Amino acid sequence: MRAALNRGLIDFLQTSPTPFHATATLARRLEAEGFQRLDERSPWYVEPGGRYYVTRNDSSLIAVRIGRQPALQHGLRMIGAHTDSPCLRIKPQPELSRSGYWQLGVEVYGGALLSPWFDRDLSIAGRITFRRDDASQPESRLIDFRAPIAVIPSLAIHLNREANKGWEINRQTELPPILAQLPVGQQRSFRSLLTDQLQREHGIHASAILDFELSLYDTQSAAVIGLEQEFIAGARLDNLLSCHAGLQALLGADGEQTSVLVCTDHEEVGSCSHCGADGPFLEQTLTRLFGGGEPQVRIIQQSLLISADNAHGIHPNYADRHDSNHGPQLNGGPVIKVNSNQRYATSSDTAGFFRHLCDQVKVPVQCFSIRSDMGCGSTIGPITASRLGVRTVDIGLPTFAMHSIRELAGSYDLLHLVRVLTAFCNTRELP
Repeated sequence: MRAALNRGLIDFLQTSPTPFHATATLARRLEAEGFQRLDERSPWYVEPGGRYYVTRNDSSLIAVRIGRQPALQHGLRMIGAHTDSPCLRIKPQPELSRSGYWQLGVEVYGGALLSPWFDRDLSIAGRITFRRDDASQPESRLIDFRAPIAVIPSLAIHLNREANKGWEINRQTELPPILAQLPVGQQRSFRSLLTDQLQREHGIHASAILDFELSLYDTQSAAVIGLEQEFIAGARLDNLLSCHAGLQALLGADGEQTSVLVCTDHEEVGSCSHCGADGPFLEQTLTRLFGGGEPQVRIIQQSLLISADNAHGIHPNYADRHDSNHGPQLNGGPVIKVNSNQRYATSSDTAGFFRHLCDQVKVPVQCFSIRSDMGCGSTIGPITASRLGVRTVDIGLPTFAMHSIRELAGSYDLLHLVRVLTAFCNTRELP
């Protein structure tokens, strides 16, 4: 089972270079398991035992298994994660012609670790909006060049003798990737490149590319690595790993209780958008499903959210960056994340419940608290807890190199997480 889960994760990462593609992949897998798509612009008709999902902005998704037991009496088992990852986004007018090379202007999305982006085989993927000759309205499609078509070369050590002493990367001047050489006086159009890709990938001839949201990504596939195959290395483990684990738990649930998987965009930039955790997407979805008003409040007060987002494993080369009593180990099981200043939404009762779940399914559990002299990151947990008033526990699998172009997790931990999340979906009573 461990190998199959890891293989499934690698396949998911490969087909999900952007939040748009991740959402599309989740939707395909849900439909293959009998989930019915709900359209936000149409009336909804749902019934006990039904399986449904809804998307917003093509980049956020909520999936629901309505349990045979009424939610008004038993509440919701909610799992939250996010679809976005730090990356390099292509600017609206990106064409650059410098020293005989064609480059693209880029903007850093989220808190990316920038140095690993150099000397990688990069491709481009995302969403484009276009118009056909015979169409009265614009359309949108996802595209993925797949092939390595770009690179950000490092400056040779001979020209920067201080490079190994560290330097601040200029986001404006040092990150534009090279796509091609340009003869003197020649110009190239990025929109023409997109028109050609749309034709190749979808067989659609666009008369105009109106706009786009495109990102660079590393074409190297994720892989199980290590002398004993104990690690998974790959891009976007933060936080597609949690999306994948949440999906497996939702599909593996027995269907008695109502379970909800929430995978939202824009977490890496604060979640404040119409499809982010700090927007109304989840609240509006729950209101439409369960009627709002007093019944919804009663349901929420009997519910619990597991906010699943990767945690910082203790790095053997930088062990002093951790509190000595809170250094999670890769393959040591999921990590309960605690912060007194509410950067995480964990409380003693939700943490205790999660520990109890782990004990029941014989999954090891760990704890993370940041050093008191360092700042702490956050998750969708506090945002969702404050918007809904739902009890929440923040957890995640320990990883190295978080926000790098290639991150590292334990190959045993995905199975640990899926087991405890599945047990959560099947829990008869919440505390």
